[in-house]
Amino acid sequence: MTITATMMSTKSRDMAPAFAERGRRCIVLKAMELGKHLDRPVVLVGLMGVGKSTVGRRLAKRLGLSFVDSDAEIEGAAGYSAAEVFERFGERDFRDGERRLVARLIEGDVRVIATGGGAYVDPTTRKLLNERAITVWLDAPVDILAERTSRRDTRAQLRNGDPKAVLEKLAHERRPSYEEAHIHVKSGDGAHRDVVEAIVRALEDFVSRR
Repeated sequence: MTITATMMSTKSRDMAPAFAERGRRCIVLKAMELGKHLDRPVVLVGLMGVGKSTVGRRLAKRLGLSFVDSDAEIEGAAGYSAAEVFERFGERDFRDGERRLVARLIEGDVRVIATGGGAYVDPTTRKLLNERAITVWLDAPVDILAERTSRRDTRAQLRNGDPKAVLEKLAHERRPSYEEAHIHVKSGDGAHRDVVEAIVRALEDFVSRR
């Protein structure tokens, strides 16, 4: 079962009645209750630059859960950034370590987890996450991803060749894997809070159908 959620357009938001402060508090409380009823972690997947870490932190706060970033965990364990580990040891060793790390992160308390762009593409990791977690694919146009990733030179795969061309290739290759996620959230250049709200609504729908 895959649930697709699209963020409300700016025009639609402007046409909707403004929320009263009490209404906003009710929405927050509802999200917190949802977090208490989740029995497995929520794992964000998608291409680099789509905002998994930023959205993940905000989503965790909304749900009253803890947050962990797999790339940050790799850095803490290896003493190098994820990009440096990728460059020093190669993609094969990087994916092996990433696979073991993700398997460890989904154990224990329910939380929100942001994964590296290629983690979910690994068949073993994808199968494990779809069985033991709720997977959320954050999807954004390549033009937006190219602009975001150009702000910092921290992506090993974008250092050789044209970054936009590399992202287009990755988007094409990885899309079949990402499409296996339980929830598909399409985002654009809007605010991260809108992406979070779309995920919360999709999670409510997903949980209610299980």
